[in-house]
Amino acid sequence: MYDFEDKIKEINEAVERKRAKWNLDAVAYIDYDDIKQIIMTHIYKKWHLWDQSKPIEPWLSRVVSNQFKNLLRNHYGNYVRPCLQCKFNNGGDGCSKTANGIQNESCEDYKQWSIKKKAAYDIKLAVTMEGHKNEVNEKTDRVLNLESATKKLSAEMEPHLSKRHFVAFKMMFIENNTDEQIAKYLGFKTNEKKRSAGYKQIKNLKKIFQQKAKQIIIEKDII
Repeated sequence: MYDFEDKIKEINEAVERKRAKWNLDAVAYIDYDDIKQIIMTHIYKKWHLWDQSKPIEPWLSRVVSNQFKNLLRNHYGNYVRPCLQCKFNNGGDGCSKTANGIQNESCEDYKQWSIKKKAAYDIKLAVTMEGHKNEVNEKTDRVLNLESATKKLSAEMEPHLSKRHFVAFKMMFIENNTDEQIAKYLGFKTNEKKRSAGYKQIKNLKKIFQQKAKQIIIEKDII
């Protein structure tokens, strides 16, 4: 019987062969390395489903393809405006239900989408101008002073973190150091094969920092 680690080369090759199938423009904030990690984890969890009396390649190909579909559905289908599947949709931004013939908040379904999901849609998806006037053209034009916002956020984050963690926060999100550099600073090590030092600890720290930063951005109106 083969363990997951025994077939790691074949698994890596199978995932890399599908790289071109992933539509990177569909989910703007996530890159293929993130996708690869998600899929590798999924394969590990589903390892027991592979009938080892049969070749592994077809099974891997099917699992990877299905995960692509699931990820795109979860990141796109869950947030897209309801008009795309509505019987009143006249194509593009047209609507036969609203008074002005345009998809807008006079429709209750559109209104609820705008309140609950539009912000998440705008963050998650990179859209073209064509066929997405509602998402692009109607946005409020705001000028973001990134340098000023970064300084404000750092100042607000510092009291909430230990000195060591505050340095790690700056290394991660301001100075753009690599995980290896951060792990070295924090003194993280690993005994696991094919794993970078401190990968779990750094992942957990990123999650903690992101949650705290999000809370501060909202409460203090950093942007």
